[in-house]
Amino acid sequence: MSAFATNSEVDSDQLRQSVDKTSAWVQLIEPVIPFLENVNKRLAEQVNAFDSSITDYVAYALQSQGKQLRPVLLALSGKAIGELEDSHITAAVIVEMVHLATLVHDDVIDGAKIRRGRPTVATNWGNDITVLLGDCLFAHALKLTSGYPTTEVCRAVSSATNTVCAGEILQTRRQWQFDFSKAEYFKALEMKTGELFALSCELGVYLSGGNQKYRRAFREFGLTLGTAYQIYDDCLDLFGNELKAGKSLGTDIAKGKLTLPVLLLFETLDHSKATELRKHLKNWDKHYFAELRELFKQNHILEKSQEYLSAFINKSKESLAPILKSTTVVNPGCFSALIKLSDFLLEQIESLAPKD
Repeated sequence: MSAFATNSEVDSDQLRQSVDKTSAWVQLIEPVIPFLENVNKRLAEQVNAFDSSITDYVAYALQSQGKQLRPVLLALSGKAIGELEDSHITAAVIVEMVHLATLVHDDVIDGAKIRRGRPTVATNWGNDITVLLGDCLFAHALKLTSGYPTTEVCRAVSSATNTVCAGEILQTRRQWQFDFSKAEYFKALEMKTGELFALSCELGVYLSGGNQKYRRAFREFGLTLGTAYQIYDDCLDLFGNELKAGKSLGTDIAKGKLTLPVLLLFETLDHSKATELRKHLKNWDKHYFAELRELFKQNHILEKSQEYLSAFINKSKESLAPILKSTTVVNPGCFSALIKLSDFLLEQIESLAPKD
């Protein structure tokens, strides 16, 4: 067995410890922990579907799971209006593989050295192998969709994958372009991150027999929640602690990606200081990071970013408001967990504020 092989025997206690040590998160995912266990096992089994010469790479990449947000969303959405079946497990594996493929590629684009507390695939094996490995993961995810009796799942996953890649292109081609607007920024986030959240929610409802009305509502919930999550992740890159985050920070700014905190800072500074900031960013040096953080603090940029994230969180909740009154919600506990998940995300960005 490969030294990097994933252990398929994951019990509930191990899963609780691996996804997050905060009791708040554990409580949120409690209704779907058995489902997540099965997703982990099924995901580990996928390693054997690849050529034996690359299984070490695949196993290592598939171990890069975090809170498993997308499988959680799929499970909670599906269980809110019906029963979870084997088809939901496969769908969660598909979405997670697409997500992991994007992370593998992102680490190449960003030049990240650390992902979830350990060296990235690119750090271990170089960019060439990493790009091709990401392609393999994408292809295998689409292959799994062929097991459904309808082309609906394949069509949805293919479309979402296309959108995710297009969103990344949109943001990448605007590197160092200081006229990048907030509207363009939010659109890029919606495409590159919100889309997989939306796909997760929509597939969960679809596989539970939900009609178009419910699919649209849950999809909108996922889309806005995913956008909010990326705002948080962008703030983490600038305000977080690398040891706690478990990944390389400052990679966005080093690559010229203008995220919300930077866009808000430009809005706040006068012409002279904004010109100086552009100069520093275009000639980026990691030693300027501390000074940049001080500018963020002086201009209350984290607080302003929190306001935008909160607005997206509220919009996500509003998407599900009409469903709350419907008799189609057969499991109110799972529905409630989706709402609480939104609040949990808001708490995470608030935790980035330095303690006095």
